[in-house]
Amino acid sequence: MFCFHRMVKIARWENFNAMKKITVLLVDDHTVVRQGLRALLNQEEDFEVIGEAENGRQAVQMASKTPPDVVVMDVMMPLMNGLEGTRQVLKNVPSTKVLVLSSYSDDDYVQQLTEVGASGYLIKQTAADNLLQAIREVHKGNAFFSPTIVRRLRDRCRRAFAEGQPLKRNVELTSRESEVLQLIAEGMPNKQIAGELGISIKTVEKHRQQVMNKLNIHDVAGLTRYAISKGVVNRDLAEPLEARPLAVSA
Repeated sequence: MFCFHRMVKIARWENFNAMKKITVLLVDDHTVVRQGLRALLNQEEDFEVIGEAENGRQAVQMASKTPPDVVVMDVMMPLMNGLEGTRQVLKNVPSTKVLVLSSYSDDDYVQQLTEVGASGYLIKQTAADNLLQAIREVHKGNAFFSPTIVRRLRDRCRRAFAEGQPLKRNVELTSRESEVLQLIAEGMPNKQIAGELGISIKTVEKHRQQVMNKLNIHDVAGLTRYAISKGVVNRDLAEPLEARPLAVSA
């Protein structure tokens, strides 16, 4: 009798695990993209979309409140991009997996996102079946990259090995410095940045100076060009350089 009850409990537990859905948070600044992804995932029995966010900051807040199994993260978004969003989500909820889904697949973007902990990287032109497989794989703890990205990363590593040089690492900014850099590039003055981040103007000025010192760039136009080149901000989101005031104060 004891063995029978134990077998029933094990069977129920196995059925529960089999029925448990992979919870997903969708992060993209385009509503139509999020709607398309939700419609795709809703067709599958093993997925449950538990939320949508339109930028990295919303993603961090939502993931902290209701941790998803997998976050599908865009890269170029206003206020907080996917790189910083990924870094903060994984810091706050280490059990969550982040799968990047972006139109941008430059080596720098891929390297930076994998360095902060993204489990996979897909280009948006990928087939729907690949996306579904990628979500399932990263949920299991595996990595998943678009084939074109895999080939480029492999070739890059081979070149670095053949030349006897390590892969070049990017300048490391703190999370707050990265946030300030993006908001500077989006054209916000110090006072507005302070309000957006909930910190004092003096603290914003301190972070701004630290960013300039680390990057050895000492004007706003230069910071903006750097942010665009490194995928911190979309060129369309950055304030036109000719519209920049010469002063960098609030």
